Amino acid sequence: MLRPIISNDLYTICIVIGFILIAISKVLFTKRFDEFVFVLGNSKYLKIYSKDQKFFDVFDALLFVNFVFSLTIFGILSYEMLFSSLTISFVLLLKLFLAVAIFLTMKILIERLIGSVFDIDFLIDNYLFQKISYKNFVGILLLPLNALLIYTFKGSPLLIYGILSIILLVFIIGLLTTLKVYQNLIKQNMFYFILYLCALEIAPYVVIVSLIADV
Repeated sequence: MLRPIISNDLYTICIVIGFILIAISKVLFTKRFDEFVFVLGNSKYLKIYSKDQKFFDVFDALLFVNFVFSLTIFGILSYEMLFSSLTISFVLLLKLFLAVAIFLTMKILIERLIGSVFDIDFLIDNYLFQKISYKNFVGILLLPLNALLIYTFKGSPLLIYGILSIILLVFIIGLLTTLKVYQNLIKQNMFYFILYLCALEIAPYVVIVSLIADV
């Protein structure tokens, strides 16, 4: 059964918004954006901009909103292709977008709080910066991939698994980069770092996947 036309219209609007956000970040922060697009294979961006972290960064915020849009769309498409069809509406899309945004934002704030409690602020802050950078990179990757899922490869579970593999690979590279750059500091706080990874990096997503599977 074909999806309702309105679903594609809403997806299209989200994709266009994503491209606009990326274009704005490119125009406002040209040099930073040019360095950012090579973040996966070059740690130069991370080394330079992790020193100038701010609680609210416009560049990261623009790309983060795109990531949330892209992740929300990919999540809906994945659920439709792997589980069951959904009736997409503006209200549902907005609710899912806000849920993803709130979840990710609260997770970041809790992680910062835990870093402060364990007195590993420097390690957690830099790790969060790297993680946010890789999430924003994934957000850019998902834009064209979502378009392929919507307009070309409809109902392709194989492509879904392929995209999930790409996302997982990017985050693994990010984690390995963190381990490499801060290996001495991590060794000194190994217990707390492992506890952090299990409690805030693995457990929440295991719970979410279990809940989705049971719906």
